Amino acid sequence: MSKLSIVVPVYYNEDTLMDLYQDMKDKILGTIGDYELVFVDDGSGDDSWKIMNEIKGLDPHVRLVKLSRNFGEHAALLAGLSVCSGDCAVTKQADLQEDSTLILEMYESWKKGNKVVLAVRRSRDESRVKVFFANLYYAMVRKFVNKNMPVGGCDCYLIDRKVIEVLERLDEKNSSLTLQVLWTGFQTDMVYFDRKDREKGKSRWTFAKKFKLVMDSMMSFSYVPIRFMTGIGVVFDIFALALMISVLVEYFTKGVPIMGWASLMCVILLSAGLILSMLGILGEYLWRTLDASRSRPPFIIDEERKPECQEGEGE
Repeated sequence: MSKLSIVVPVYYNEDTLMDLYQDMKDKILGTIGDYELVFVDDGSGDDSWKIMNEIKGLDPHVRLVKLSRNFGEHAALLAGLSVCSGDCAVTKQADLQEDSTLILEMYESWKKGNKVVLAVRRSRDESRVKVFFANLYYAMVRKFVNKNMPVGGCDCYLIDRKVIEVLERLDEKNSSLTLQVLWTGFQTDMVYFDRKDREKGKSRWTFAKKFKLVMDSMMSFSYVPIRFMTGIGVVFDIFALALMISVLVEYFTKGVPIMGWASLMCVILLSAGLILSMLGILGEYLWRTLDASRSRPPFIIDEERKPECQEGEGE
């Protein structure tokens, strides 16, 4: 019988963890068969780890992983995938914004031979501002990074053991795990769901983290920023050459003096700003290269508690 691992990254989720487990227990755990729940504490500063241990006391199929500090959701998911023992694994958010029954649909699709199953948002019960910027991000990804990104984006996905092994070999930092999954190219299916608004707890998905995700998505999977820099340089060269020819023609044919300190300063300041922006883009690429060359692990596991059936293994 095949085994399903459910990987849940945890970061300040003390308000929702027990509700999440109870929801999965009531709706899906009794029908899956052989399963494993992997909770990964990504450096939470609240009582999340305590509640995770309480859940482990209620269910012998629970595996707990505690990271040494906050490494980010990408690293937390990788940590969970690296220790899970299932034939396939599904990622699950701890904020109760997607129905647990979605996992059953994804699991059934995997049984049909799909190595990757994406949970795609059909609608979002959130503010218009959040929906707008989320759709803008996914539109940019489809246009410049990966055309296979679903229109509604995806919060979670199910992947086969083969895909997990590929992700472990990639061992990438400053990247998007969802885009890595799409990049692997395995047979993919999609299931659709309606994303609910958050009712409990406070979102830790800050603007800084969202901005980093945009930068990581563009820098790790696309050469568009570099091509954009080249294109801007060519446009400015053409504009400068045309302006120079125009000024010289007027000077020699009409005797118009070459003047315009204010306009010249505007051009210089604009050019300097563009140069600094382009240096910043190059710096982003150089930083990622340096970070990769140092070979630091994307996560550090401080403590791991295996399911009861595996507690004695390796001792």
